[in-house]
Amino acid sequence: MILANARVLTPSGLVERNLVVEQGRIAGFTDAPGWDLRGALVLPAIVDIHGDAFERQLQPRPGVEFPVGLALAETERQLLANGIATAFHGVTLSWEPGLRGLEMWRTLLAALAGNRFTCDMRVHLRWEAHNVAALADALDAIRAGQVHLLAYNDHTPSIVRKLDNPAVSAKYAERAGIDADAFRAIALAAAARGPEVVGAWQALAAAAREAGLPIASHDDATVEERARFRAAGAAICEFPMAEAVAVDARAADEAVVMGAPNVVRGRSHLGWASAAAMAQRGLCTVLASDYYYPCLLEAPFRLAARGMPLAEAWALVAANPARASRLEDRGRLVPGLRADLAVVALEQGEPHLLATFVGGVLGWAAPELGAELKPGA
Repeated sequence: MILANARVLTPSGLVERNLVVEQGRIAGFTDAPGWDLRGALVLPAIVDIHGDAFERQLQPRPGVEFPVGLALAETERQLLANGIATAFHGVTLSWEPGLRGLEMWRTLLAALAGNRFTCDMRVHLRWEAHNVAALADALDAIRAGQVHLLAYNDHTPSIVRKLDNPAVSAKYAERAGIDADAFRAIALAAAARGPEVVGAWQALAAAAREAGLPIASHDDATVEERARFRAAGAAICEFPMAEAVAVDARAADEAVVMGAPNVVRGRSHLGWASAAAMAQRGLCTVLASDYYYPCLLEAPFRLAARGMPLAEAWALVAANPARASRLEDRGRLVPGLRADLAVVALEQGEPHLLATFVGGVLGWAAPELGAELKPGA
């Protein structure tokens, strides 16, 4: 396959060359004719290191669940239609029943292992720290190769603090599929296992290191906290709660992940730091979909409009997350790497996705593909 008359984003910048794809990999450049892209951009397809929007396909309303197979099929369509060829699903393994519980964890792992997807869908285990009862399951999944990234999450203290708020407590209970009193009892029981949290995390981190998995910490509040996770092998700092934490992580040459929705909306939905400003200062090195897939395609162009070179902005959603997640075979348009491609037209400066290729296979095409991509002579 030859993609012709295109502007191809290489590690050194945009070049007007015809890109050759052979056997699912980038073979190089040529002057031979091919599919006429009419000046569109050919970019490395997006690598989403942290996304949990798939939960809305599983449970579009609190307590209303749909079959996992159906949910994953719809999720894949959304991913490919947004230029995402590699997706780390942020699967929370919590003490909560229902959407984030142990049974859903087991069901999702089985579905992801037993089905053939075009998008490379992987598991980002969001380990809820107080879920000590599920430690054996988590360790088994890591050792079986079913987990591709491990992250430490500790939302239990904040949940417990909100239990006396009837509206918030009811929301949590509805998601779990139980009544508020039952949820309160489960939450307090999980919180009581606090003394076991450190030991469980140490066991998980050791298993992840042995398996060669990337490890992340989530919502680090202080530099001291980041140092503790660094000592456990966590080289990814997700959504730091203070700028000093991001500065410390970058000083240690660690990846700092922030949300692409933050860039597109111009602010954090939680009132935290501006991801765009931090990216421009080199303090944010990876953008993730977080809770909304379309933002990953949009965010780099927003940053480019603010003056960041497109190659640098696009690396936040492709090369950098690939490197952070130890996937050195993708994220850059370099001969020998996977032909994971996003073909994008710019319409009045706004990105419009024309096609997504995964390993050289067309995974998604815009309705006007026939008009935009014409075989060359």
